[in-house]
Parts: sequence; structure tokens; C-alpha cells
Amino acid sequence: MPHEPLPDPTGTTSGAATLDGALGRDLCALTMGMDALERRLSGGEGALDSEGLVPIYLGQDLAPPAALNGWPEAFERLDALDAQAQGLPQGPRRVFVAAMIDSLRAAAQLFDGQELSFAEKLERLVGVPSGPVEAAVMDALAADLDAALTGAGFGAGRLSERARRWEDQRALPPEEVIPLTDRLMLEARERTNATVFNTGDYNMSVRPVSGVPYTARCSFNDGQMDLNLDIRFTAAALKHLVCHEVFPGHSTQLLYTLHGAQSGSSTLDALLCTANAATGAVQEGIGDQGQELIDWVQDADDSVQLGLRALRSAAATSAAWHQMGDGWALERVRDYLNKTAFPQAAWVEGRLRFAAHPFKGAFIASYWFGDRAVREARLRAGQDRRQEFITFLYGEMNTPASLLAWA
Repeated sequence: MPHEPLPDPTGTTSGAATLDGALGRDLCALTMGMDALERRLSGGEGALDSEGLVPIYLGQDLAPPAALNGWPEAFERLDALDAQAQGLPQGPRRVFVAAMIDSLRAAAQLFDGQELSFAEKLERLVGVPSGPVEAAVMDALAADLDAALTGAGFGAGRLSERARRWEDQRALPPEEVIPLTDRLMLEARERTNATVFNTGDYNMSVRPVSGVPYTARCSFNDGQMDLNLDIRFTAAALKHLVCHEVFPGHSTQLLYTLHGAQSGSSTLDALLCTANAATGAVQEGIGDQGQELIDWVQDADDSVQLGLRALRSAAATSAAWHQMGDGWALERVRDYLNKTAFPQAAWVEGRLRFAAHPFKGAFIASYWFGDRAVREARLRAGQDRRQEFITFLYGEMNTPASLLAWA
């Protein structure tokens, strides 16, 4: 991790500097105070299996945690922050702050032992709609994948068979996975440095893992991208994961927000970009839109991978609702995922474990809703407003609603 602010190649600064800096500082300090309190009361492990409320935080020297004696004090401070936020003008910032405060209140309720329905967790903690993805949307995603597979030469047979055949034929031998990921990392860094943010010579190594509920993860503090080798990968899938986790995804956002906080071009709450709160959907959306953000969708296989990713993200969102909201039996949820998303077995079991987590389970929906929001805002901005969009997207914290309020 660099010790000095990195240069911004665009020469622009975020409009966040004109917003309420005191509110951003207080929001950041209170969030980190809640993170510290929850870790302390849970014996250091945290509600998220050692992740805590904010898994990665680079602002220890900029915004130290508020000292909290217990959850009643946290609720009082959230109420005071809510009153302070009423002075914000109407616009994206006010939309975000209101959602973030309610998200933190929902988190505090869970940490304090209160019960919230899965719908409440989705709507308040994550800040996205509850319920499954609409059937018409699922049909449109399947049609997009159908067209992409046909364009890649897989036009004969049922959609499920063609998707599995493409993945089988494009799957890499295990010994090629990490070397290729390393090479893709270098190209993604060059593209990110040229079009989004100058990350300098920052890089991440690849750490193979197994038996985990995720496909890949940004372990920023370790300088490593964890890659679940229980799953078979295509080259196109590895390209997506590099973009999601590192360039221009999670690692890049961490570096960008640290630079913004240090330089004063962003309010200090930008340091909360990894929080398991209302910020999470746009964080995941940046990752899932990473290839498009650096113009790296190059061939038919990339298009198939993007189609599969979108369909699987939507299916996982619906499956989590059926599992935790509708109370379907696990076998019925497995059957739904297998028929809808054409996945590998390890991916299915990972989604089931993810959705069942008492705190983080609702965040499975953040991928679908975040991807859609970042995509829509990116398309609205177009090339004429691209740099303004990048500055707002990375330099300020957002929910899907606040992002679309800007666009």
C-alpha cells in the first residue's frame, strides 16, 4: 500500500469537497466506532467471521473510530447524525447519507441482538428492493446469453446445454490458472492507470484457496487476490475476476478513496467504501462493471462470460430470497439455481452458505443491483461525461439510488 497520495491522471477533483465535510467525518468515525464495538463485544471475531462491519479500512490516521460504550449510545449518535443530515440540500448526497444512516441503524439492531426479517435486511441494511428478480428480466438475461453463445459458435441445443458446453470447452487446465491471472493483472493495471486512476506500480499476487463460499476475494491488506480453485475457470472468467477484485475494482477503489481523503477532494466517509452497509451495492457494481469501465470486452468469449455473470447474479439474488424470505427447502433452491444459472456445484453451495449468513446473507443481492445501477449510470453519462462520472463513482460514496439521482 502506498504511503503517499497517488497522482490522479485526470487532473480533476471531486465535487465532494464542497459537501459537508463535518458530516462525512462524523459518519466515518461513528461507523468505525460501531465496527470496533461489535468486534469487542463479540470477542474480536466480528459478526462477519472476522470481517467486521468494515473489512478493510485505510483511514486510521485520518478518521479514528468514535469511542462507544454500547449500542444505546450508538443509536443516540445515529439519531444525532440523522438530524445533522437534514441540513443537506436535496440531491444525491442527501439520498446517500439518509440510506447510510438507516443501514447503520439496521446493523446496530442486529449487533444488539434484535431480529430483522430478510426483507428488512435487504431494504435497510443493503439498501436494495426485497423479493426475487422479475421474471421478465430473467427472460431478457437468458435471451442475451442465448445471443452471446450463438455469436461464439454455440448455437445448437438447449441454452443450459450450450452454456455448460462453452464453459467445459473453454475451461483452463489447473496449472494455467494462476500464471494467466498474473498476466491479466498486468494488462488490467495498465488499462486502469490510463483510463480510471493511476495506481502507480501497485499489484496483487494470487493466492489459491478452497472450501470457501466465494469465487474470489480482494485481501487488500495482504496484497493478495484469493481465488477459489474448487471452481473451474475460463480465461474470460479470470479477466472478469481480476477487474472485479483489483483493477479497476476493489483495490483501485480503495486506493482512489484513500487519495481523495488525503488530498481533501473527497469527504472522509469515502474511506468506508468496503463497509458491509448501504455502500456495498455500488462497490460490487464497480467490480462487476470493471471490464466495461476500462473498455476490455474484446471478443465473443468475453460477451458470453458477461451474459453468464449477469444471469447468475440475478439468479443468486432470487435464490437467496426464496431461501431466506420464502423459506424454500435447500434442495428446491439448488434445483432453481441449477435450472436457471447452469452453474458448477461449488458455486451453488457457496451461494447457499452466503445467503444463510445471519448478517451478510442479504448482501448477495448487492451484486445484481449494484451492477445494474453502475451500468445504467455509466450509459447515461456516455463518453461526454465519462470523467465526471468516474470522479463521482469512485470519489464519493453512493447507493444505487443516489448514483442514479446523479446520472
